[in-house]
Amino acid sequence: MTSVQRAAASSVRIEPWSDDDLDLLRRTNAPELMDHLGGPETEAQLLARHARYVALSADRTGRGRMFRVALAGEAEAVGTIGFWERPWRDQEVYETGWTVLPEFQGRGIASAATRAVADAARAERKHRYLHAYPSVENGPSNGVCRKAGFTLLGECEIEYPPGHPLLTHDWRLDLHPDA
Repeated sequence: MTSVQRAAASSVRIEPWSDDDLDLLRRTNAPELMDHLGGPETEAQLLARHARYVALSADRTGRGRMFRVALAGEAEAVGTIGFWERPWRDQEVYETGWTVLPEFQGRGIASAATRAVADAARAERKHRYLHAYPSVENGPSNGVCRKAGFTLLGECEIEYPPGHPLLTHDWRLDLHPDA
């Protein structure tokens, strides 16, 4: 880890998603942030997603968790991140995804938050692998995976949003490499 990565990691914290985070979700619904994800969602879709995030964060069965990303010493959130269960190639795995607001991008925040969410997923001791599926065209998110220690397994097609095929990279992080 470089000194810049260490500084970013020490300045980033993840906090469980709460009812108070709907405005953050609206801010991350900007066209430039949703470009690789099928475009902005409607208000009804945002409300439904927010309800799912709140429920997931309240769940204690290891199905996953959503977080707001904040900087040390700051109250305002700068992004979102989480992990959740999904079936993948005949096994259950965790998937992760994140968004960092434009004015905070390029500082290593997403990579630091991704390492923190990997630690949270690892602590569940439920699934061995954490996957990320950024669009093959999303260079910054693919860079986050690389910097956070994921291994590129190749290209794959997933459906996101539902009903829309998306060509992605399949990145995998072994949460329990000594198992």
